[in-house]
Amino acid sequence: MGRSRKSKPFYEGVEITDIGAEGKAVARVNDVVIFTTHVVPGDVVDLQVTKKRKNYMEARVTNIREKSKDREEAFCAHFGTCGGCKWQFLPYDKQLFYKQKQVADQLRRLGRIELPEISPILGSAKNTFYRNKLEFSFSNKRWLHPDEMELDLETLQMNALGFHIPGLFDKIIDVNTCWLQPDPSNRVRNFIREYALKNELSFFDIRQQEGFLRNMIVRTASTEENMLIVVFFYEDQEKQTALLEAIADKFPELNSIMYVINQKANDTISDQEIVPFKGPDHIFEEMEGLRFKIGPKSFYQTNSEQAYELYKVTREFTELKETDVVYDLYTGTGTIANFVARQAAKVVGIEYVPEAIEDAKVNSAINNIENTLFFAGDMKNVLNEAFVAEHGKPDVIITDPPRAGMHDDVIKTILAAAPERIVYVSCNPATQARDLALMDEFYQVTKIQPVDMFPHTHHVENVVQLIRRK
Repeated sequence: MGRSRKSKPFYEGVEITDIGAEGKAVARVNDVVIFTTHVVPGDVVDLQVTKKRKNYMEARVTNIREKSKDREEAFCAHFGTCGGCKWQFLPYDKQLFYKQKQVADQLRRLGRIELPEISPILGSAKNTFYRNKLEFSFSNKRWLHPDEMELDLETLQMNALGFHIPGLFDKIIDVNTCWLQPDPSNRVRNFIREYALKNELSFFDIRQQEGFLRNMIVRTASTEENMLIVVFFYEDQEKQTALLEAIADKFPELNSIMYVINQKANDTISDQEIVPFKGPDHIFEEMEGLRFKIGPKSFYQTNSEQAYELYKVTREFTELKETDVVYDLYTGTGTIANFVARQAAKVVGIEYVPEAIEDAKVNSAINNIENTLFFAGDMKNVLNEAFVAEHGKPDVIITDPPRAGMHDDVIKTILAAAPERIVYVSCNPATQARDLALMDEFYQVTKIQPVDMFPHTHHVENVVQLIRRK
């Protein structure tokens, strides 16, 4: 069955039997679990072990001997190289099956608490062109296809505009068509690349920290409004103005065009000044008659249509009464807070990012919602006994934390506030399970609803209702 290769085992004819945490494919050899990627259950493969641990191994697939009946052909030309959409070869119903299983496994294995029946996962109506935000990077170190490796590098065009190759921070895959974001995303990106090459604008070198063009961000909305942010590494008024004017002339459908000069070592622009070039500094999303202002730094669920389904589940799980006081933790731009405000007496939102809180206040004003309050600050510092005493004991707490879950101090304050109901929205069922276990003494999990926000990936959202034990 196996033979040694560079002191690590090599296994032939191994069947992939499952998909586990983080979307990794699972096989078993001699009762040892082996994790690998880019294969699906039912595939029979040869595996070269790359990492050996006491209880498991990791391996790469060297050959697919027999393809699973569940395998589909990937629709994207960049599949397997680009780090996104890794589940393209799984039919969508199978993707939903394994996401449902992931939620169940993690809540039961990590939470180890009594659980109700988990509702069937809500699939996304759109499996392609569903994202409303993408960021692309410029690089003068294009990732080369295998058939290019033997060519003379001096004859190759090495500039790229696309996504980072997983594990290679300085290599960018040059993307022609991305299936994630709707029009005009692909056309805008390809135009900017062609313009930059024609006009000899330098692409960024992340190692040397030099080059004119660094990043670009495209935001689209269900309102058909569009935003473009171009990030330059240094100021050159003549070049940047010429480029931005060319974009504005070519794409009148871009309602907002902005730019940033970012000379930091990292790509984040949350602490950078963003300068409007054309149009306002925002676009709008709409949901159930509500309008939400989306700025360049705003957080908004990246699948707009499915966000509506997620928020409807969240609102349903709150079981709100007109007299209820609601706390919305990690409120972002106040989307959930404003979405539920009309069914409650008061909603108090808390968020770390000050710009997001300002957007949340604007979103309430735009929609003539007068029963919301928003506060900026670190959750574990803002949400304390004094805060609860000042703003009222919550009847319901909605919490939608980042992937790391909630800080212990936040959980302690929630338990001290003792709301009747908690609705926990999570993008990471593993940390959600940990937090649910910490609250289990005082709260019973009564409803569970997984929601697929990201087709063709292993990521899954999960909404849980908790009721205070009597």
